[in-house]
Amino acid sequence: MKNLSRRDFVSMSSLALGATMINTASAIPFFQDRGKRIGIIGLDTSHAIAFTKSLHDSPEKFRDYKVVAAYPYGTKTIPSATDRIPKYIADIEKLDVKIVDSISSLLKQVDYVLLETNDGRLHLDQAREVFKAKKPVFIDKPIAASYKDAQEIMRLSKEHNVPFFSSSSLRYITGMKDIIEGKYGKVLGADVYSPAALEPSHPDFFWYGIHAVEMLITAMGVGCKSLNRTHTDGTDIIVGVWEDGRIGTVRGTRTGAAAFGGTVYCEKGAIKLGDFVGYAPLLEEIVAFFDSGKVPVDGAQTLEICAFIEAADLSKKMQGRTVNLTDITLK
Repeated sequence: MKNLSRRDFVSMSSLALGATMINTASAIPFFQDRGKRIGIIGLDTSHAIAFTKSLHDSPEKFRDYKVVAAYPYGTKTIPSATDRIPKYIADIEKLDVKIVDSISSLLKQVDYVLLETNDGRLHLDQAREVFKAKKPVFIDKPIAASYKDAQEIMRLSKEHNVPFFSSSSLRYITGMKDIIEGKYGKVLGADVYSPAALEPSHPDFFWYGIHAVEMLITAMGVGCKSLNRTHTDGTDIIVGVWEDGRIGTVRGTRTGAAAFGGTVYCEKGAIKLGDFVGYAPLLEEIVAFFDSGKVPVDGAQTLEICAFIEAADLSKKMQGRTVNLTDITLK
């Protein structure tokens, strides 16, 4: 097997993510004369209701986009998700959203899609339908439940020339914007934390710990070459080493109070990430994307998040041994 450098991997990823890197000039014609009707796939997460309420309560802030239809399913085999569906159907109907019986029916009635299904294993098949229908889409976390599926979603986006992006809301935690814009100089390292509840159907950090991984990769950028993971019932510690020698860590917790945050070590100081302020910053990015077609999240980062999570799962299975990310990306 050829041993690619991280530079080779990033270059390869950028090609695979061609559709997510659509530049503004090519995207604008695609988006001209589109309406502002949004459809939701998956009423098994609170995000679906939160996004809909925000859009409808603040039309000026969110550019007059409105959720008009929703397909509730979705997750079928995870009780923590499926048990929510009847309530969320009732909640969203009160917001004057039409419930439809299939994704194909939904796609005939909307201009854009929020793919909210909690079960990442279903995202590839659902996204395939959306891309075929030429509907730009935001795919909520996790983009998928495997690196392989994430790669295929990227490929389909490029094949059908339909842009999308995927992100955790924690990408927009208070303080992160200044860090990635270089206010404090180069990022030298980072330690981040979030809850990391486990779900047997998903590799561990795809389920909820992805929030912490997204914060880490957002701050550090791509280029993690290896990692190791220490696992106990209540806590996980993942230590990643970047190509240039920088180190970033993730703490995933399953005991005590749930909390999100971290410290990012920059040239001009150690910067503490602030509060999680809800979904509004992410939703602002989504509607800006719907307006312009300009993807706000580097697709190479999205792929690296998936590779990082799979490598962490492999390290756990190997009792904490170091795993190279190329063990995942070159399988």
